[in-house]
Parts: sequence; C-alpha cells; structure tokens
Amino acid sequence: MDLGLKGLRAIVTGGTKGIGLAIAQTLAAEGCHVAICSRNAAEAQATAAKLAESGITAYGAGTDVSDGLALAAFVEEAAEMLGGLDIVVANVSALAIGHDEESWKKGFDTDLMGTVRLVNAALPYLEKSAAASIVTISSVSGREIDFASGPYGVFKAALVHYTQGLAFSLAPKKIRANTVSPGNTYFAGGVWNSIEDTNPTLFAEALALNPTGRMATPQEIANAAVFLASPAASFVYGTNLVVDGALTRGVQL
Repeated sequence: MDLGLKGLRAIVTGGTKGIGLAIAQTLAAEGCHVAICSRNAAEAQATAAKLAESGITAYGAGTDVSDGLALAAFVEEAAEMLGGLDIVVANVSALAIGHDEESWKKGFDTDLMGTVRLVNAALPYLEKSAAASIVTISSVSGREIDFASGPYGVFKAALVHYTQGLAFSLAPKKIRANTVSPGNTYFAGGVWNSIEDTNPTLFAEALALNPTGRMATPQEIANAAVFLASPAASFVYGTNLVVDGALTRGVQL
C-alpha cells in the first residue's frame, strides 16, 4: 500500500530513541521529510544526519518539550527547514510514575503541555497543508489501572481525551488527530530494558501479563503511528489505536 507520504513534512518529538526513532525512520523510508528533537542536541543532529541518508531532508535539534518557548522555536525552525509542516507526532513522556508532587508536575509539563504546545505551535502550518495530521502517543496505562496509575497514567488518559477533542474541532479544517496507545514496548536502553536489569521481579510480572509472551518492538508501534499520520488514513479522525498484543482486557467502546 502506498501511504502517500512522499514529499510530506513531519515533526517527531523524542525522535532519537525507541518508538520516536522508529517513527522517524519509517516516515523517512516512505519519503517524508522529518524534523526531530530530543534534549540531547548532538544525538538529535546525528540521528537527523542518518535519516537524511534516505534521500530526504532531515533536521535535528536539542529541545526540552516542557519548555514552551524552546518548543515553539523548534517548530518554527523545523517548518523553515522543511518548507512547511503536514504531520506532527507528539511522542515525549517524562515517564513519571512517582506519586510525589514533582512527578505530577513533570508529567503535566512534559506529557500533556508538551503535546498541547507542540500542536498550538504547529497549527498555523497545518492549516496550510492538504494532508494535515496530528498523532499523539499515549499508553495502555491511560485506559486501565496498572503500576503506572499515578501521573503517567492520568496524563496519558488526558492525551486521548485531548486528541479526540482536537479531531472534532479541527475536522472542518481537514486536520486529522488520532492517538496510538502502545502496550509494553522493549528496546535496548529503554524503560523496560532498565526494569529488566534493576527490578527483574517487576519485569517478569509485566511480561507474564502479555498473552503473546513478549513485549512490542518500537517498529510495531511505529507502523501504527505512521499509518494514522498518512493520507492512507484520510477518513480516520479521533481514534485511539491500541497496539498491545492483547495485553489490556477492557472493551474499548
């Protein structure tokens, strides 16, 4: 299937590792020009240089998405480098699972407001696009109570609500908005790799909950996100696509 992404222009926040990197790589492989950011400027620039080997324009910058001014500046720079924007993928999370006030603040500033500010900064460019799309990365922790039921789960749930609201309000402008909710996703250097090393009991318990006997790969999540971002999903507005290998048991109505 041709996803219709060739020549489109996308931003992916948190695009140097894990799910974000896989999304950026998949977009680039489809011929989409890509801008990525991470808090590590050198990593973002090196990743962008690697993406550019696909023959597309790529831009990487060091940006903390919890800093509203810095994030708006990154969006403006990305749009200038790429010649506009068609797609934004909000992927960054503070991974705040503590119940202390600082964890709540980190989750709010990064997961929720990092997404809201990204969308707000990108909207003037998306309004000029003929294939505008917003994809937010939530989590199955946003739809069921698990060990991350504190700020992480709460703000991931809020992202689903926020995104569906965007889908409804922006539909008249032909700007689509959808969410992907991954299940446990394993990659080297990722949170589950760290838990495997530091808390093997929790890792074993989490793995046992997966009826497939394994966790997702970043590429499996990226495939869903890139499809939703693409013109191939042109009539998909406001969905929450759960990609979890049957991990969650609740009925999604």
